[in-house]
Amino acid sequence: MSLDELNPPPRHDQDDVVAETSLDADDRLKPEFVRAVLERVDEDDSEGARALVQPLHPADIADLFELTPAEERRALAAAIADLLDADVFAEMNDWVREDLIDALDAHQVAEIAGELDTDDAVAIIEDLEEDEQRAVLRALAPDDRAAIEEALSYPEETAGRLMQRELIAVPEHWAVGDVLDYLRTNEDLTTDFWEIFVVDAGHKPIGACALSWILRTPRSIAIADVMKREQTLIPADMDQEEVALRFQKYALISAAVVDDSGRLVGMITVDDIVHIIQEEAGEDILKLSGAGDGDINEPLRDSYASRVRWLVANLGTALVGSSIIAMFGAAIEHMVALAVLMPIVASIGGNAGTQTMAVAVRALAMNQLTQTNTIRTIRREIMVAALNGLTVAVLIGAGAALVFQNHLLGFVIAAAMLINVIVAGLAGVLVPVLLERMDQDPAVASSVFVTMITDSMGFFCFLGLAVVSGLVPLT
Repeated sequence: MSLDELNPPPRHDQDDVVAETSLDADDRLKPEFVRAVLERVDEDDSEGARALVQPLHPADIADLFELTPAEERRALAAAIADLLDADVFAEMNDWVREDLIDALDAHQVAEIAGELDTDDAVAIIEDLEEDEQRAVLRALAPDDRAAIEEALSYPEETAGRLMQRELIAVPEHWAVGDVLDYLRTNEDLTTDFWEIFVVDAGHKPIGACALSWILRTPRSIAIADVMKREQTLIPADMDQEEVALRFQKYALISAAVVDDSGRLVGMITVDDIVHIIQEEAGEDILKLSGAGDGDINEPLRDSYASRVRWLVANLGTALVGSSIIAMFGAAIEHMVALAVLMPIVASIGGNAGTQTMAVAVRALAMNQLTQTNTIRTIRREIMVAALNGLTVAVLIGAGAALVFQNHLLGFVIAAAMLINVIVAGLAGVLVPVLLERMDQDPAVASSVFVTMITDSMGFFCFLGLAVVSGLVPLT
């Protein structure tokens, strides 16, 4: 037996080795690290689990909970309770956070919410049941409760829910020296800010001043002479997607949020916008596919409910295509090749429609497709579809003629392919635009209608041209 086997290294040394290699090259937690932590939890070795987790960033601790099986998360939370602070909850996946919050009492949730900025606290409390919300709000300090209740009064996914109340606002008659003294002597001010907002007597923002400008300006200069009067003001009831577009368009770091009377009520910062952009982009993709929230941490029942209704809707639209095939049943019996080639026409048309639809939905979301350029965009997509359709039509027409030794069949499928791809391009842009004009979310229902149009038109064009051309009789 070797000396190492007689004297194994202490457990904490092993923990140090695992902790040092907790992240891979892409800054993701390694599977062996997650297993090591959960092994400590299973062995009731809370000290060992904490030693492994303690060096992690709050975002990585949040990832650890997301990678932990649902049935083991509460045990992990109990083992590293002193590390499970407000910053970790702020970074956590909504479904995982909701699961853990359910295990806490109202005072514990209130303690976590009290340590967060208003926007992060609202994100935690808004998902609670109504009676749980009231209990948590009662347990909060009066100032925190008032701020969060005001935020909850705004509709979901608006600037009012997204904004934070912790900001710096100074009157327009102050000098730079007054502002610096105010920042240095007032211990209750927020510690994280990049801009200072200048307000009039009615607390309406009239300008903003970057912190760097203040630090480089003599104390005697009036803040009104330093500030930038042109600023982007965000209405509190503005949709968060529109807020993100304004940040992107004007390259904002932060922006003032105003109420209906124009008074300054909050501030939105770019770190919140990064999450919104990611959330909105993923949401549109998932809506196009009918996958609901599409979160791997979402409960099984919710995932089933959100997806099955779109499958049922697709079943209904598929019956339209089937009924068209049934109309030409006798023609298909005369030539089996029609049944072989028919899915190709519908499939290519569907893919072409999906391409155009994805472009149109994105353009609508980014405010690139408006009433001003709708006609131009439709013409462009028809031209793209015609070029694509012509290319694919030549290939499939020549291939069908060679394989089946029937030039008329090749011509029929080529013509059907060209028509269907053009129709697919037109439907891919028109359906989202029409839904958007009807104040409906184009990402939700576009795919159902576009798929129905391309499948039905593909079958009808191919089989109809086969009959009209005399390739096969109708009966």
